[in-house]
Amino acid sequence: MNNLRKATKPKTGLSTKVYKPLVYICAPYSGDLEENIKKARIFARFVYDNDCIPMTPHLMFPFLDDSSLKERKDAMFMDKVLLGKCDEVWVLSETITKGMAEELGLSNKRRQKVRYFNNDFVEVESVWS
Repeated sequence: MNNLRKATKPKTGLSTKVYKPLVYICAPYSGDLEENIKKARIFARFVYDNDCIPMTPHLMFPFLDDSSLKERKDAMFMDKVLLGKCDEVWVLSETITKGMAEELGLSNKRRQKVRYFNNDFVEVESVWS
């Protein structure tokens, strides 16, 4: 048992916490792309600052054209694959878009933990009205 403890302790000044959950950031993308990408960076930082690993699809596929129906469909497919790899889903918006609703429907089917935050990064029970 002591060998296991020694193996998990970092040899540098890094945190001793080994596990950090992978968190899927569910937030608006379509519409004002520039503003929504800017917000996604802030959301990713918020997840990181809460000792988690952010999975931010907004920042992963900048080469795709959201106005192309095919590329939008491909992006949503890739997002859903990544969503399945995550421990939790954090909804960081007070508005649920059509794409977000698809992601949340899938995460509910998969029984993933979903947490909701308002625009001030305060956790709320739900944004669904």
